[in-house]
Amino acid sequence: MYSFGYVAVIGKANAGKSSLVNALVGEKVAIVTNRPQTTRDNILGILNGKNYQVVLVDTPGVHHSKNKLDKRMMKNVRSAIAGVDLILYLADGTKEIDEEEKDYFEHLPEPKYLVKTKIDKKGQKEFESDFKVSSLTGENINNLKQFLIEKMPKSEKKNFAFDQDYYTDKSVKFLIAEEIRQNALILLKEELPHGIATTIERFEEKPNLTIIDAQVICENERHKGMIIGKGGIVLKKIGTQTRAFAEELLGTKVLLKIFVKVDKDWRNKDASLNKLGY
Repeated sequence: MYSFGYVAVIGKANAGKSSLVNALVGEKVAIVTNRPQTTRDNILGILNGKNYQVVLVDTPGVHHSKNKLDKRMMKNVRSAIAGVDLILYLADGTKEIDEEEKDYFEHLPEPKYLVKTKIDKKGQKEFESDFKVSSLTGENINNLKQFLIEKMPKSEKKNFAFDQDYYTDKSVKFLIAEEIRQNALILLKEELPHGIATTIERFEEKPNLTIIDAQVICENERHKGMIIGKGGIVLKKIGTQTRAFAEELLGTKVLLKIFVKVDKDWRNKDASLNKLGY
């Protein structure tokens, strides 16, 4: 018998959704930072085995919409819930579950399971959950993985949606663009607001070399200066870290150039959001 199905991974911002998807798949599917709303699009992480394929839908954090980008992100969450075979709702083990979150979970369709994350961290809060996991240490990750495989619909024929060599539905260009955004957010920490985006403007593959031109979009000149840094030092670090990731991903040398562009209030512009693919 073959097992195949879809699992929506939802929860508040910073609940550990992307970390869990990466841990279950065993590959870097989605970027991870300690900043809220890092994930903006639904990203598929594909868990493959000889007789199973589980498609994990990593979603943006559940939050109140403040702009058009937020509204599109919440639309992605709603679309992820529709038509999946199972829902995992993640709750940060170091934070209390408030009434609003309890109510949200109660109104989710069945089958649904509450997963307590970050159980390796100090300051654990007591609340009932179906699973307790740590993506950092790997505690109970295999148990959750086996549970998901067992819960997926069964068939006598192999009806997988993706080639079993794939671990995500996203292109390498998307993964590299997201790596740039992750490195910028981590390097600049709280100094840099959430309002940056990244795109790949050129992706040219040659024998043993890949040429990539990327663009970081921010909302004002001050943010642009922060991303570039004094003498270009910050942008250079972003480039160095991203280049290492891209070379491992592609298996070639990478010539990477990153440019920074100001697009004021891009999060409220339909044209900008459409171009960025949100």
